[in-house]
Amino acid sequence: MVARALTVAFVGIEARLVEVQCALSPGLPSFQIVGLPDKAVSEARERVRAALSALSVALPSKRITINLSPADMPTEGSHFDLPIAMSLLAALEIIPAEEVADTVALGELSLDGALVAVSGALPAAMTAAEGGYTLFCPAACGAEAAWVADTRVFAPSSLAQVIRHYTGQAPLSPASPGEVIREGSARDLFDVKGQERAKRALEIAASGRHHMLMVGTPGSGKSMLAARMPGILPDLSAAEALETSMVHSISGLLEQGGISRARPFREPHHTASVAAIVGGGKGAKPGEISLAHNGVLFLDELPEFPRMVLETLRQPIETGEVVVARANAHIRYPCRFLLIAAANPCKCGYLSEPARACARAPACGEDYMARISGPLMDRFDLRVEVPPVAFSDLDLPPSGDSSAIVAARVAQARAVQSARFAGYEGLRVNADAEGALLEEIAAPDAEGRALLTRAAERFGLTARGYHRLLRVARTIADLEGAPVIRAPHMAEAISYRLMGMADTVSG
Repeated sequence: MVARALTVAFVGIEARLVEVQCALSPGLPSFQIVGLPDKAVSEARERVRAALSALSVALPSKRITINLSPADMPTEGSHFDLPIAMSLLAALEIIPAEEVADTVALGELSLDGALVAVSGALPAAMTAAEGGYTLFCPAACGAEAAWVADTRVFAPSSLAQVIRHYTGQAPLSPASPGEVIREGSARDLFDVKGQERAKRALEIAASGRHHMLMVGTPGSGKSMLAARMPGILPDLSAAEALETSMVHSISGLLEQGGISRARPFREPHHTASVAAIVGGGKGAKPGEISLAHNGVLFLDELPEFPRMVLETLRQPIETGEVVVARANAHIRYPCRFLLIAAANPCKCGYLSEPARACARAPACGEDYMARISGPLMDRFDLRVEVPPVAFSDLDLPPSGDSSAIVAARVAQARAVQSARFAGYEGLRVNADAEGALLEEIAAPDAEGRALLTRAAERFGLTARGYHRLLRVARTIADLEGAPVIRAPHMAEAISYRLMGMADTVSG
């Protein structure tokens, strides 16, 4: 007799069905797992053996063979423990084989039979729903998986509860979805003294998802400004929350099964490796750019990041996805994020202050900023100088609008863009528009067109820079509620892209 259960193997955020087959045959007693298992899956036989022994279930004196089908698909992870145990119990006729065959299961077994939480319950539930299967997962994962309403999710805390459920002794109740987490940011733009130009740039960046670079002396408030970006961004839509939660589920970052509507804010240290930023390592896990999907990636001290790390950002910024290539697989992760970067103008940080600058000024500033390549710099839509704030200004009352007021304007601009792109798949904000659609929605009036042409000729704009200017100008017009891009909108967009950075580097 061959008993079957179903589980999943993760390829990126996609969960692919794997059939776990268990056969008992005459021969010397043994317990073998075949089908390209990794070390964690191979060791499942010892965890399953100990868990069954804790339940006083003795393995027969036969040859036990577990096959993971398709056999050419690499399988890894401790979540194979539960489906292996269930298929074995079905082969021993302890639980009904017919019901187990229609069940997707995942979970790690402790030696005493308790079920331990695993990552990836949400993608697994999506796959189970597509096939019309029931899902079994550890109790700690039940609230997460139950967000998929199209499948029944049972979340036992031990293997004993699985047995009692199938034998009718103590049927389990379906799991309930976790709470919707709405995290409010305690950091308010109102707390930032001065820096009105940088605040305005933050508002534009949030409204159209435009990448932004801030350059200024140490302590001028660059990190403080970036930390307030989550407070002015709108909540994730239902579709965006699901996309983001799928990535976080694979990474084991969903807490207590709750789905957050707050946009991610990731701020990796400048010593992070390529694998940590773009994904990779063992199992080709998502990197920081994917964990920031639909949110913000903040890179402080941008020139201090290794050159190879910075260059790997160029393609994901354009495509909105990253491909982690391995010898046996190419794994895709989504990574449509808003990049906020901060940098000092030079190594010592005081290029613009002759009294404090080092002896190598201004050459040190040129060398330092040259660590950021031209193609990467070309991808920043907004480049802002953040000047130092005088000590006397810190005693002045706060100026500018609060985060709540700015967030309302951002939400209104985003609503205009949502209506504009309602009939286009995959387009949500102005930063997504390209080609003929961009030329249509961002066509300036005659005066604005003339200004754009002069700027392109004078500063030698690339085609990418030209189109990014149009996108930023369209967002500025949306914030004002203007149907057509006018010369003031175009002038502001040009000033953020060209003048701020040029003035900063020149000191």
